[in-house]
Amino acid sequence: MSKSLVIFDLDGTLLNTIDDLGNSANEAMRQLGYPTHPLSSYPMMVGNGITRLIERALPEEARDEKTVTDARHRFMAFYDQHCCDLTVPYPGIELMLEELTRRDINLAVTSNKYQRAVSQLINHFFSKYNFKVVLGQHDGVPTKPDPSIVFEALAMCPTPKSDVLYVGDSGVDMETARRACVESVGVTWGFRPVRELKAAYADHIIEEPCDLLGLL
Repeated sequence: MSKSLVIFDLDGTLLNTIDDLGNSANEAMRQLGYPTHPLSSYPMMVGNGITRLIERALPEEARDEKTVTDARHRFMAFYDQHCCDLTVPYPGIELMLEELTRRDINLAVTSNKYQRAVSQLINHFFSKYNFKVVLGQHDGVPTKPDPSIVFEALAMCPTPKSDVLYVGDSGVDMETARRACVESVGVTWGFRPVRELKAAYADHIIEEPCDLLGLL
């Protein structure tokens, strides 16, 4: 194998963001007078963008467009100020990124999280690594598993699809890679169980960040 570009999901793949996501969603619920959720429930609520997270956090009877929009704005206002409070890179991630950068492998992030937060997190935690593309959810581009964001990354960092690895922690990520016709790598340290990765036909499943180096 000879890979020259690795595209990463962000939440649950590079960074453990779940406590800050959960706290921000709970703050939005609290401000609107709705019940909050234990942080342990959030790993199965994330992965499809902030709007879907808010819909899942709201009571079923409160999921009208106006309430979702209001809660989303409250979430973002809080998260913008607190997205780095409890978030940390997973063990071994920085060593892996260091080695990929040393090997001149191009790096990209494609996330369903809104663009401003993705840029803030990458700048805060990973500014010294070889990230050529940092993409979050933005107007005109549907969320994953639609592959449009991967195609956008490939347009910004032209690479044959056969030379690309797509790395993520969820079935959504594996489906995104399949639809984009690039090789998928599921990681077991993230938010979703291994069975979800297997059910989504991950091409590879790795248990440690350093295992990715063996797929290059």
